[in-house]
Amino acid sequence: MHRPFLRALGLFIAVRALAQSAYDAHVVFDQSLAEGGYHYSDSHVVAPSRLETFQGRFPVATSRFVSPPNGLRLKWRSAPGGDWRMTLKVPARYARRFEFAGDTLTFWAWSDTALTETNAPRISLQDSAGVGSPTITLVRGTNRIAAGQWTPVRLPFADFVMPFNGTDDTQFTPAKLSGLSFVQGLDDWRDHTLWVDDFQVVDSRQTIPTPPPAPTGFAVQAQERHCDLTWEAVPSTNVVSYRIYRAGQDGHFVPVGSRPANYLRAVDWLGRPGERVRYRITAVDLAGQESTPSAIAEGTTRKFSNAELLDLVQAGCFRYYWELAHPVAGLAPEIMPGDPNLIATGGNGFGLMALIAAMERGFVTRDAAVERLLKVVRFLARADRFHGIWPHFLDGNTGRAVAYFGKYDNGGDLVETAFLMQGLLAVRQHFTRDTPAEREIRETITRLWHEAEWDWYRRDPDSEVLYWHWSPDHAYHISHPLIGWNETLIVYLLAIASPTHAVPASLYHTGWAGQSERSVQYRRNWSRTLDGSRYTNGNSYYGIPLAVGEGNGADLFFTQFSFMGFDPRGIRDAYANYFDNNRAIARINHAYCVENPRRHAGYGSDCWGLSAGINAGGGRPLPRDDNGTISVMAALGSMPYTPRESLAALKHFYRDRGAKVWGAYGFHDGFNATQNWFEEVYMALNQAPITVMIENHRTGLVWRDFMANPEIPAALEKIGFRKD
Repeated sequence: MHRPFLRALGLFIAVRALAQSAYDAHVVFDQSLAEGGYHYSDSHVVAPSRLETFQGRFPVATSRFVSPPNGLRLKWRSAPGGDWRMTLKVPARYARRFEFAGDTLTFWAWSDTALTETNAPRISLQDSAGVGSPTITLVRGTNRIAAGQWTPVRLPFADFVMPFNGTDDTQFTPAKLSGLSFVQGLDDWRDHTLWVDDFQVVDSRQTIPTPPPAPTGFAVQAQERHCDLTWEAVPSTNVVSYRIYRAGQDGHFVPVGSRPANYLRAVDWLGRPGERVRYRITAVDLAGQESTPSAIAEGTTRKFSNAELLDLVQAGCFRYYWELAHPVAGLAPEIMPGDPNLIATGGNGFGLMALIAAMERGFVTRDAAVERLLKVVRFLARADRFHGIWPHFLDGNTGRAVAYFGKYDNGGDLVETAFLMQGLLAVRQHFTRDTPAEREIRETITRLWHEAEWDWYRRDPDSEVLYWHWSPDHAYHISHPLIGWNETLIVYLLAIASPTHAVPASLYHTGWAGQSERSVQYRRNWSRTLDGSRYTNGNSYYGIPLAVGEGNGADLFFTQFSFMGFDPRGIRDAYANYFDNNRAIARINHAYCVENPRRHAGYGSDCWGLSAGINAGGGRPLPRDDNGTISVMAALGSMPYTPRESLAALKHFYRDRGAKVWGAYGFHDGFNATQNWFEEVYMALNQAPITVMIENHRTGLVWRDFMANPEIPAALEKIGFRKD
């Protein structure tokens, strides 16, 4: 370990759970991470009218803004017979189900010419049900948007009414606002430019007489090419964001960024070592009032060694589980931005393994780790289980199952439970001190392990396969069999290893590696290829032999999720050495990205990694499943298999693309330079595999912990694994 770096990093700040904040309930748009065009927008234009776009999207403006570092620019000419429309959308993020609170849409506008009712655009609204509002004039009556200054625009939802009754009772719902469109107004044949920013939904009846107090506890930790900024929450429910200021060479502070009020951490990207910088921040409320500045903090970036870069990345990605943990459950949310109460069981199994690595590297103390683990295992022990098997999602407050994917998803999820149990068993072997707390952790994990009825998910005593789900209301309605090659090998290993509810070792061969007609058709249906449809493959891709896997290897998360605790080195079953097989899949993925058959922007030897993700087209290294989205976890989670290629990707992602893909909780889910898609999204399934697999590459720590469980070697022997 590199103690100077760790001292600079310091112990992680205290746990602060995110809840739906004023930001979630009110902010429609305040900034774009991508330059050029805002991803969540689209446009339409008919000549002879004109409309400026960036690849069909709303142009992002850095020259004028209210919320730093940018706003949006609307430039048009309205001509007779023509038409134009520019639509700004509310980000349609996975697991975001917030509703807006307020009766008025507000934003700031700066126009190059005065806008009146005769030359202003019109505006219409849409909700998530697809219902649109009537189109009204942006400026009405004698009002105007003056030229050359920022002007607040307030549009009560009550103004968006039909002047006559419609043919049905369908009405636009403001709380479910999903987008707004600027539309051509009267045709004046003139060029206009309007800068707009800070779109919010507010309650016109609410008054906020005084600005919020200044943030306290402001601190800066300088890293290699960025600074981490942290602060304490301002005690006001009206705070919607924090504004970051950096001092320029003249000593004058200028705004460089904004953060939602439910984040108490920010990254300021400087781009190079050796930068000495000074910062301060303010809090901004719903009325647009800004607090006085915080105390000033400063830092100086410096060059990192390879080992320090690995520490930086492991620590950053681990923070997701530590700082965003639910205050009751002690577990991280499925995704952020998203619902902080939606707890992912499988992703948190990965987070538990990341905690082991984080503690050993000094990111958190053992006492703090034990305290967190006590909260976690106590929560899991009282949470919903179905024949000892947890659901995919839990409510962080109550521990009840959340049927997020539909009514049939209200029971046990064998795959997510296996991911979680993999982490729990690693924890059981790592926290072995003879203290009341660590004994309780081990004993609770053992009880949960013994109570998991893997055999129940066989459905009937003669079944040759395990099934993914069981519901107390709908039984095996989903009826999804677990057939490999995919991410579910760990399910069969744990089910065979169970000391109380084991399944026969033969199910590994008839289920996971099954050769039946059903298994063959299952593989062919999802992969659409004959290669590997009988589990074994035997072909070569880019000159790389592949023993097992459909097609050329599929998503890289298949090589990670079952192998974060399960160490495949030096052993093989009847079909493959899975360390070698995983390495082959990673090398094929890398070779595909180097070839780059679809000529996507950015792909190359140090920019690779296709796997499932928020914006992935399919996640497999095939032209039909490749939309240009790079999954950061895909390459970095392959570190044990492809250390040279993965380290090159890490350096590229951080040093060359860090301004767009590195954030408060490590690397973002992914990015797409072809689509200009860059978004700050973190997932419980993504952050920990980076931390854990880097650690397994460096020390094998988590592999040793999991494999130290006596049930695991015994199960491998039953399956037929042997030294290779």
